[in-house]
Formats: sequence, C-alpha cells, structure tokens
Amino acid sequence: MPAMQTEQITRHSLFEDVQALLVGPMFVAFAVLLFQQAGLLTGGTVGLAFLLHYLMGWSMAWIVFVLNLPFYLFAWRAMGWVFTIKTFICVGLLSLYTALLPQVIVLQSVDRLFAAVMGGFLIGVGLLMIVRHKASLGGLGVLALYFQNTRGWPAGKVQMVADALILVVGLVIRDPLSIGLSIVGALALNLVLAVNHKAGRYLGT
Repeated sequence: MPAMQTEQITRHSLFEDVQALLVGPMFVAFAVLLFQQAGLLTGGTVGLAFLLHYLMGWSMAWIVFVLNLPFYLFAWRAMGWVFTIKTFICVGLLSLYTALLPQVIVLQSVDRLFAAVMGGFLIGVGLLMIVRHKASLGGLGVLALYFQNTRGWPAGKVQMVADALILVVGLVIRDPLSIGLSIVGALALNLVLAVNHKAGRYLGT
C-alpha cells in the first residue's frame, strides 16, 4: 500500500505579498482603462464607481477610493487587521493606478468586445492574485470573501450575483449594447474566479 502523501502548506513571503499587492491592482486598473474607453461597466465596487462616473462625471480614481471607506471597519471586524491593511493598500494603489495609467497609455481605438473579454480576464486575474494573498479590493469583495470564509459560499458566485444587480441598474444610464458587452465582461471575470478560486485547492497562505 503506497504511503499517504501530504502537501505542506507554505506561507507567502513578504516579497511575494508585496509583488501581489502591487501587480494585482495594476491589472484591474488596466481593465478599468479598457472599460472606460469602450464605455462599459463591470461589477463589484469598481462597478458602482463606474455608475457614478458615467452619471456624474466624477473621477474614477477618487470614487473608487471614497466608496471603499465605509467597508474598512467591517473588514477589520470580520477578517482581521492584516486583511484590512492589505485591502487598504490595494484600494489605494488601484485608485493611484487608475489616475496615472491614462497619462502613460492613450487608447485611440479598441474593439468593444475585445475590451469586455480582456477587461474581464484582467480583473479576474488581478482579483485572484489579491485574494490569494489575503486581501481584496474592498467593498463587495469583502462581503464575498466573508461569506466564503464563514458560510462556504463560493466567492465567485457571490460576486456574480452582485455584478448582475449592478448591471441591471446600469440599464438606466447605458444603452442595451453596452450592458450586453458588460455582461460578457462579467462572465469572463467570474469564469476566472470560479475556475481558479476554490476553497482547499490553493495551499499558499
């Protein structure tokens, strides 16, 4: 009878945490740039920021930062101070990257379907990096992670429901084609999370 093999859980090093918290928000910020160029929406707190951006014309960078402020106390109580500090760093970097990227990248034209799919993939990968290093982009992401940790609800599915509600509200301020393409982006995003983020499969902490 073959000996039972056990996998040893290895904690992330400080360097690994730093690179994830720096790079993950960059992927999401680039997706925000694609969505803005294509006139699309996405889900989560960034999706709420898009709604306010299109409705009021306010800066996405500032909206993302301010929208997350009420959630830090909840994150601290529900997930601990380390998670909350990492999340604050990620949100702050996302806001900074969102403000800086248009100054270094000028998109004159982008296919809207490509923007939807690639933007969704980029957000999904960015969130995956952030979540695996015990952080989030705040807001609705905090709730999704909380429900996964406390009730076993898959974060990807919780996020999908929230995204759907945001896109429904988006029908008030965006045309049906934009919402349809945004749904494609949301499906791409949640496909990445649903396939790659499953409890017990990833052993790094």
